[in-house]
Amino acid sequence: MLEKRRYARERFDAFRKALMWEPRGHADMYGAIPTEPVSPDSRLGVLFLHNEGFSTMCGHGIIALATVAAETGLVSVSRDNPVLKIDTPAGQVEARLRLIEDRVKEVSFLNVPSFVLASDLSVDIPGLGKISVDVAFGGAFYAFCRDRDLDVRLVPEESRQIIDLGIRVKRAVEEAIPIRHPDDPDLSFLYGTIIVGDAVDSAHHSRNVCIFADGELDRSPTGTGVSARAAIHFERGDLGLNEPFAVESLLGTVFKGRVAAVTTVGPYAAVIPEVTGSAHITGRHEFLMDPDDPLLRGFLLK
Repeated sequence: MLEKRRYARERFDAFRKALMWEPRGHADMYGAIPTEPVSPDSRLGVLFLHNEGFSTMCGHGIIALATVAAETGLVSVSRDNPVLKIDTPAGQVEARLRLIEDRVKEVSFLNVPSFVLASDLSVDIPGLGKISVDVAFGGAFYAFCRDRDLDVRLVPEESRQIIDLGIRVKRAVEEAIPIRHPDDPDLSFLYGTIIVGDAVDSAHHSRNVCIFADGELDRSPTGTGVSARAAIHFERGDLGLNEPFAVESLLGTVFKGRVAAVTTVGPYAAVIPEVTGSAHITGRHEFLMDPDDPLLRGFLLK
């Protein structure tokens, strides 16, 4: 799947821009391209795309793709056989669908092994000073920090400030430490920043907001981010095996996470996270590309 991703980056980047950028998309658009699988027991492969390029793994993308695949008949899934294995550039994930009258009510997926790269790293953020961050992998690498350290509230009204701060933290961490995955250099990059704060609903563990790629703000709680947080909390001892925790997004939507198993990735202790959420089909669209259109390749205003 990493070879497919490299091929798409080299050959199809113009199509990515045309679909993700305006006038067909927008600065925060995200996409998933189903492909043939590469593993003998997988039903689908998938490439993920965004405003900057092609990502390696996406939790909300898996939940959405599994829902679309089942409800449109792209693959056959039933209550007797609700498991859908999907190949991603970060590895194979296993989605389990909860079906009610042929509708997908919920999707839980076992993600790729997730681990902590750095804990309590002190970085100097321009305009803010030094803050403490954790760096962890959940299908992609993220820098994790607290809202109080950035003096920001995790509410929609502060989304522009959240994006600016997320970009500044990402750049500072990239300058502070090398980001290396022990298995593949194609996974060795910092994808984004996740800012963590208190939950609005006291029944939930916390709220977080992810700023990734070229300043995109995730509308979901971020499945790969919840996976990386499971590794962080498990390593610290404040989350046990199979202990659930619920994470809010900026919009108040929720993903549930848990550590389903423990493993290793190279020299790192790692976990197999499970993330649960839901998706809903909002429409079907046919994109047209007129070769005479001067904006055929798309444009981006932020």
